[in-house]
Amino acid sequence: MSFSIDVSFPGGKKVDGHYNNFTVHTDQPKESGGNNTAPSPFELFFVSLATCAGFYALEFCQSRSLPTKGLTVNLKAEKTDKPKLYDAITVDLTLPKDFPQKYENAIKRSVDLCTVKRHIFSELNFDIKIV
Repeated sequence: MSFSIDVSFPGGKKVDGHYNNFTVHTDQPKESGGNNTAPSPFELFFVSLATCAGFYALEFCQSRSLPTKGLTVNLKAEKTDKPKLYDAITVDLTLPKDFPQKYENAIKRSVDLCTVKRHIFSELNFDIKIV
């Protein structure tokens, strides 16, 4: 499967991504010259990681008819001394009160399968072409 995302520039530091019938709006923080009207593309990268982990946790529970009320995911990223670089990401998974203990390691392994995370560690070809 392949897909294509078109990018447009609606003004200022805003950059929008268009895919199928969806538009994802981004902006930069005020200190970077933007209006802070939307997450920055870099922030969306972390949102993508967190929501992917959340999807895998949810899918694990739903496929086994396990409770999901109270299921939460929180992603924390720790910055290095280098500007805009991070060296540690932690995903805190809060399980429902009545979640069976016997599935705790299995749901952790499932969340670890997050496709976004797996792409970070794969050898992905990234070409920039002038067309």
